[in-house]
Amino acid sequence: MTFVDTSALYALLDAGDENHERASAWFSGPARADGATLMTHNYVVVETAALVHRRIGAEGVQALLEDLIPVLDVAFVDEPLHRAAASAFLAGARRGLSLVDWASFELMRYRGILLAFAFDRDFERAGFSTVP
Repeated sequence: MTFVDTSALYALLDAGDENHERASAWFSGPARADGATLMTHNYVVVETAALVHRRIGAEGVQALLEDLIPVLDVAFVDEPLHRAAASAFLAGARRGLSLVDWASFELMRYRGILLAFAFDRDFERAGFSTVP
């Protein structure tokens, strides 16, 4: 199972993004080659939709919601996960990580996910491996 981060989703949608080619190549090839599950959570969907709307526009959000999100397993952050993420966020606020980042890390740990499709080096600093 591979966790999908905002940085990867955005790179897939923005042809001008420096990581677009790498993201597209991985997403259309290795990500699907072995039938692995790609998952994210609803906080990432909201964060990505806001970012895409601001930078690309409504058409980008439509592509996100109609083309990308349906191929992902989207977990919904429940109260215990939110509380754990909020606690970690407050304890480590000076590290510059967002609440969404902490929710991602907590979900990955809880589900035993070791790999993230991400261009955000914070995943590696948190002890996870990243692709591409």
